[in-house]
Amino acid sequence: MYVRYLEFLVLACIPGFVHAQSATQDCRAPRLNNGYLVPEEDTYNHDSKLTYSCDKGRKPAVEGWWATSTCHNGKWSPEPQCIDEKDCLAPNIPNAKYTENQSGWYEDGHTIRIRCNEGYVPKGRRVTTKCINGNWSSVLICEKSIHACSEPPQVPHAVIILQGFQDFFAPDTKLQYECEDGYTVEGAGNHKYVFCLSGNWTEGPVCSKVTELGAGLGGSAETGTGGTQTPPAGSGTQPEGGGSTGRGTSPAGGAAFCVLDPAIWNNYKLSKVEYIKEGEPKHIPCNWDGYFSLFQCINGELLYYTCCHVRDRERNLCP
Repeated sequence: MYVRYLEFLVLACIPGFVHAQSATQDCRAPRLNNGYLVPEEDTYNHDSKLTYSCDKGRKPAVEGWWATSTCHNGKWSPEPQCIDEKDCLAPNIPNAKYTENQSGWYEDGHTIRIRCNEGYVPKGRRVTTKCINGNWSSVLICEKSIHACSEPPQVPHAVIILQGFQDFFAPDTKLQYECEDGYTVEGAGNHKYVFCLSGNWTEGPVCSKVTELGAGLGGSAETGTGGTQTPPAGSGTQPEGGGSTGRGTSPAGGAAFCVLDPAIWNNYKLSKVEYIKEGEPKHIPCNWDGYFSLFQCINGELLYYTCCHVRDRERNLCP
């Protein structure tokens, strides 16, 4: 007898044993106003189910005229409730958020306002619905925005930096590419970006194999002659954050200005040859609406920054 009692004490001191005991706790009969239980008992075993229904003028706080609840470790899930038949259950609106009642239901006359998830817009611009006599006044739908983008472009020898898989992306999404070892994007180190603009992705970067001659250049620009300059490979292929520099030469004779030739700088909206005075900052529009690049002529060399959206410039995120 003493040995068996000692064994019980040892088991009772083991955390797993205590948890196993508490995990099978029975439930007392739930208190249900304006309704009845089947079967009606004083206690119910763990994992057992009961069915309940409500009196005339009332309804369960779940779909249907009858409902079930399960005993789990001393608690009922969901808690049996009978509500007024004019009240409304929580609406199911995919891809939307709204203020939820803890009870899971809403009184007659209550109005909710939704906010669609990123990349979705309210269909027909409807964002509110009202509980009227047990039903919602309108069915709210959040649909995919026509300005959202599908899968981003695939780039050979590069991967996209993502937190997880996405089948589409919200407007203005910025995605970062990273070239694999041994490859680089000239003009931007080993990183490049694409933007989702009006349902389409801007052009992806090109990852080129690093050669012994170009290793360590980090995308430095080339220098032209005779008053023109050759832009770096891939310059302006898409808008991106941050700045980079390009080099050019002033016209022969050392005149104090630099030249932007549209035949060469074809990723910018240049209708004619632009002359930039020494030290003068000048914003040139990129091929993407709303994007500009800052150019400057310093000591006869052309300095430029990558394309930046006007909104980011207003927030001082780019020059």
